[in-house]
Amino acid sequence: MTQDLQNYESLKPLFNPQSIAILGASESPYKIGHLQIRALIDGKFKGDIIPIHRTAKEIAGLTCYPSLADVPGEVDLVIFCLGLEQIKEGLEACAAKNVKAAIIFASGFSEAGAYGEQLQQELGQFAKTHGIRIVGPNCVGLVNTENGLIGTFTPSFLTVPLDGQRGVGYISQSGAFGVLTYMAAAQHGINFNYFVSTGNEMESSFEDFMEYMVHDPQTNIISGYLEGAKNPEKLKALSKESLQKNKPILLMKTGKSSAGSRAAASHTGSLAGSDKIYDAFFKQHGIIRAEDFDDVIGFTKLFNPNKLPKGNNTVIITSSGGRGINEADRCEAHGLNIVELSAETQAAIQKSLPDYASTTNPVDLTAAAMVSNPEFYLEPLKVLVNDPEVHNIIFTDFPYAWDENSPQLQEFIELSKASDKVIALFPFPLDGMTYPKATKALVENGIAVVPCNLNPVRALKKLVEYSEAYRQSSITSLADYRQPHAVLDDLLVSGETLSEAQASEVLARYDIPTTERRIATSLEEAVEHATAIGYPVVLKIDSPDIPHKTEADAIRLNVQTPEEVSQAYVHKTEADAIRLNVQTPEEVSQAYVEIVKNARSYNPEARVHGVSVQEMLGEGVEIIIGAHNDSTFGPVIMVGLGGIFVEVFQDIAFKVAPINRQDALNLLDELKGKSILHGARGKTPIDTEAIVDVLLKVSALMTDHGEQIQELDINPLVVYEKGIRAADAMLVVKEQQVIRQAMEG
Repeated sequence: MTQDLQNYESLKPLFNPQSIAILGASESPYKIGHLQIRALIDGKFKGDIIPIHRTAKEIAGLTCYPSLADVPGEVDLVIFCLGLEQIKEGLEACAAKNVKAAIIFASGFSEAGAYGEQLQQELGQFAKTHGIRIVGPNCVGLVNTENGLIGTFTPSFLTVPLDGQRGVGYISQSGAFGVLTYMAAAQHGINFNYFVSTGNEMESSFEDFMEYMVHDPQTNIISGYLEGAKNPEKLKALSKESLQKNKPILLMKTGKSSAGSRAAASHTGSLAGSDKIYDAFFKQHGIIRAEDFDDVIGFTKLFNPNKLPKGNNTVIITSSGGRGINEADRCEAHGLNIVELSAETQAAIQKSLPDYASTTNPVDLTAAAMVSNPEFYLEPLKVLVNDPEVHNIIFTDFPYAWDENSPQLQEFIELSKASDKVIALFPFPLDGMTYPKATKALVENGIAVVPCNLNPVRALKKLVEYSEAYRQSSITSLADYRQPHAVLDDLLVSGETLSEAQASEVLARYDIPTTERRIATSLEEAVEHATAIGYPVVLKIDSPDIPHKTEADAIRLNVQTPEEVSQAYVHKTEADAIRLNVQTPEEVSQAYVEIVKNARSYNPEARVHGVSVQEMLGEGVEIIIGAHNDSTFGPVIMVGLGGIFVEVFQDIAFKVAPINRQDALNLLDELKGKSILHGARGKTPIDTEAIVDVLLKVSALMTDHGEQIQELDINPLVVYEKGIRAADAMLVVKEQQVIRQAMEG
């Protein structure tokens, strides 16, 4: 396949063909081969429609040809209205005719078992070899409403209005759900420029169709339904390019299973569910995650590339106190800030409103505005457009009688157009009662009208998130943080779980601060190391076969005398292979003997390197930093607050490696308990820059060696007012066979 056919331009025959041939055309009005022809005719396709039928001379008034080879001119796109057993022959005919694109509806391929999977791979390779771009198989088809290409047998596409707002491309890995979303959008005044049902993605993937839309000047928003990314690296590159073009990507991602992480050895692995990684990837790369189809519609209605939200601060204007409170609750629930208006702003609004109106936020104009004083809707707007603390202005209702000829409406529109704030109407969804007559005029002048059954508050929050991502991409140089490459081949042994000392050595080679430690293989060495390091010390078994020393959780605290040795067990469980705060040579000797004995009892077959003698760290804030090799996205970085915050609350955040400094800061900002880092309840703030530094170094480690490392935990990582130290670490190395398969894949 040539380099040109790798390019998005090679998809043009799919989206903008000049001629379409129908393989399997039928004279029967009830068969797919006839329904497809009718769809193209009724959709007013602007090119040539060519039915292929062995015996018929004409179908639906169109001249038929017995085969593709008999068509006198070029054919850009072939739509297969054929069964599974005829697809191979049809593709061979396409190759002979030099056809560049095909839509295949037939099922029975990879979704049907081993035979179908093999056939799909063979035909996909055949298509690549001959430069044929394919939608499907097992799909609903492709639609381009700009040129009348209704490339689907589904009649639903022609039953909805086609006079709505354009500029949206939609790609779906579910045919039926995609059709329903298309229809719902059309009924709410949004017509997708493009609709693609990807099916089994035999030759072209979800990301390929997205790439076409990123470069298509007619597309302003790219949306879709995604079950799983096949090419995450391409998706990442496209998200960056799309942000640069101020072209939002809005995806509904389904499937929240974390089953793949259940057998993970580390905290990071066990907490890294696939949905969490997708969520992190989307946030990191400015992709907006839709909760449902209504987000696609609501976001589209609100999006204006020339007027993006400057922030979260939102004001609600209403004629109903109840509606105002209800919308305020929605805003707060979705993370929009119902900003407290200044005394000056409230006083300015009050000048033009009766005393019984409320000038706090929400601004309650009372029922008088709806019944007898529609000018009340203008007065707060005149003030709020000049308040720099206000970013978004929501009206829950609007004068029903105003129309395009009303001077007051014209003044409202001029005020809105002159402002850089997002101004929108979120009416109660009652046709003929709550939608104002001026709805069309408002929309045409950039004032979104989004009924509350589309959850416009959530859509506005997503628009705020997109706006922030767009601004960050515009002003920040996001170069990847790279440390000098460190050689780890002597440590990263295939399939091994490293001992703590080995894992700590990996960290040290990437300049991540760790505790001072020495390995003792005898009681005498343990005492020597403890004396050299300085009391108090910590003793732990060092064994790749006992990675979780604290599974035993037999911790000795503040041991002062030999008598306390036998009494100082806390939460005793299995291995009993760790002692904390050992303060005398006698305690070192006693602890050494017990740790080795308990480790042997716990796992007689364990390889024991010795006992690690470490300095005892002072009190600080404990966090966890980890990494996990995700099956889709590769290395991902995790941070969380330590102790109960990880074990119970799972207060964690993820980013896909490599990360930059802004990503690291965002990770910390996403933690619910982030106030602890900044000195909650009068405590001294800790060294967050040191945390950022470790996050960047872990990212560099995983970027360099991610093909070898499956899981990494630094837990706990103790952070002080100045400085940071890793107290413990574990690392799991991938098995070489898995690495080979990944490289071959």
